[in-house]
Amino acid sequence: MNRLAFSLVLIGVLAFFSCQQKPPAPTPLIPVNLITVKSQPVLYYDKFPSTTQALSQVDIRPQVQGYITGIFFTEGTHVHKGQKLYEIDERLYKAAYDQAVANVKVAQGNMEQAKQDAGRYQYLNAHNAIAKQVLDHAVIALQNANNEVQAAQEAVKTAATNLTYSIITAPFDGTIGFSQVKLGNQVQGGSTILNTISTDDPMAVDFLINESQLSHYQDLERHRQNDLDSLFTIILPNHSIYPQPGKISVIDRAVDPQTGTIRIRLVFPNPKKDLRVGMSCVVRVHNQETTPQILIPGRAVVEQMGEYFVYLAKDTVLNNPADSSGKDPHLVAIQVKIMVGQTIGANILVHSGLHDGDKIIVDGVQAVHDGSPITTANRQGPAAPGRR
Repeated sequence: MNRLAFSLVLIGVLAFFSCQQKPPAPTPLIPVNLITVKSQPVLYYDKFPSTTQALSQVDIRPQVQGYITGIFFTEGTHVHKGQKLYEIDERLYKAAYDQAVANVKVAQGNMEQAKQDAGRYQYLNAHNAIAKQVLDHAVIALQNANNEVQAAQEAVKTAATNLTYSIITAPFDGTIGFSQVKLGNQVQGGSTILNTISTDDPMAVDFLINESQLSHYQDLERHRQNDLDSLFTIILPNHSIYPQPGKISVIDRAVDPQTGTIRIRLVFPNPKKDLRVGMSCVVRVHNQETTPQILIPGRAVVEQMGEYFVYLAKDTVLNNPADSSGKDPHLVAIQVKIMVGQTIGANILVHSGLHDGDKIIVDGVQAVHDGSPITTANRQGPAAPGRR
């Protein structure tokens, strides 16, 4: 009987304390800042890494061998077509030329003698004063003498060409680089590289685009869209904008099947020679899209495994016994996936996933997750996304 009474008392005590426990505290509201999404005209540039190239570039090589006896330019400067650059010791080639000229004179003398002999023998043969064989030999000797003159004249041309090759000139207007040889160095015809010269005005700029963009650039090449003075510009390595606009020169013949890209070549005037071959630049292509687009602050975007999300603020109703109406409206963070585009300063374009009028979280994103209750109390309002 005592045991039963003790059990009843214990149960009563436990029931009393269980009734005194407080209900669990409600989930705290997370303070956030919101902005309302609104489409707007956006000015921006598509940017591509690029490299400057010469429209023409050639290694200068000698055509004859010998020792360098003269260098007639300043390295790294602009030279003109036909300007004298190098001189190879010409003495051997001058002597060979003089000898070839002398050989022509000897051959011409021999031909004149053979011509006289042939004429004399033709006269004697007409009077049956010599054997026919003697005349035949004289005619053949005249033909050989004539051929020797022609051979000697061709040798003069060869010697003159070699003599000309001892003077090396610029093949076109352009900028010349560092000399690979010095005075007194021996060079071999056709193999030794003396220098490199490249055109410098205009200058080419090459960059790669995805094959999906090819039709757009073909339209630009055919001038189907409005031509803008700033359609193609470049950012130099010092982050300044090059003052001269460019235009499409060449679209490569084929898409690279490994990367799915194709090369585009622009040309830019280069009157001050500010652009040099091999510079790393950024091509800016002025976007001509006139349709209003959605631009949001980049800090509102969350990246997860290569995908991009934002949090919408949605109205919901939560049961609250303390409320006489039985219901209390709150905002809840709802995660939605978006497709992003160009980054413009601190903002980013959104191609899909958002609509005008959506309210998105821009501050406090790190503290929320899908379904978090949120509030805009005690938060300073964010600035609207800027334009650039």
